Amino acid sequence: MDMTTLPATKVLSPTQVERVPPLWSQWVQHLWKVLALPLLLFLLLPIGSIFFHLTPTEIWRTLQAPQALQALSLSLATATTTTGLTLFVGTPLAYLIYHRRSPLTRIIETLIELPSVLPPSVAGVALLLTFGRNGWLGQSLSLLGIQIPFTPIAVVLAQLFIASPLYVKSAALGFASIDCEIRKAAALDGANRWQILRYIVFPLSWQAILSGLVLTWARAIGEFGATILFAGNLPGRTQTMPVAIYIGFETSLETALTLSAILVLISFGILVLLKSILHASTSD
Repeated sequence: MDMTTLPATKVLSPTQVERVPPLWSQWVQHLWKVLALPLLLFLLLPIGSIFFHLTPTEIWRTLQAPQALQALSLSLATATTTTGLTLFVGTPLAYLIYHRRSPLTRIIETLIELPSVLPPSVAGVALLLTFGRNGWLGQSLSLLGIQIPFTPIAVVLAQLFIASPLYVKSAALGFASIDCEIRKAAALDGANRWQILRYIVFPLSWQAILSGLVLTWARAIGEFGATILFAGNLPGRTQTMPVAIYIGFETSLETALTLSAILVLISFGILVLLKSILHASTSD
């Protein structure tokens, strides 16, 4: 056969050869997309079904009901109070965990994380046994005329018990991410401990602190199990949005769905805002 009659073949450069994905690689990429779809749908469809069964008229009518407004305002107020308390009492604890690494602090860190993994009902029982009328601290408080269970204070304490470990963990990780050489250099320049905290530790770890606060607020506003056991279900006094949703399934499904939708929107908005702030800071 005359070699001159053979069709000319295109010779690919090594770079072009690397750019041509093998057939099996394409199949693997499509397979991963298919495998990711079931869980994605499982997470999105239940959330979407809440809004599918509601109309704007129903939402507006429910929001005008006094019980729904009371539950909404109480949840916002208690979650904000809980977040402020967490910032005040959680920051020193987070700094202690980060600053002094020892077997004792590791045990303390584990105990702090324990409420996050406990069943909420167990947390409610523990709070009752501590602050109840016959509890360890409740007896002394009763002598002073202070009753905590089934009051708005009980709502805040239940949220604080469940949600504050999220902030402590996040802040401690933020403190630990700071290069110790920076702190040592500041100390050599004459900065005291407070100045190091104010001008180095807090500014460099503000993203972790903000993330912890947002997660704490979101977890607090959705707290249910410990709240209903420790604070009860008193409309306008201890009935938060999650408790009102639970009761609404027995009394008014429209109220339960509307409050559920509001909680979903609040949580989604908070997460979007947090991610936007963190993304803008990392971009700068």
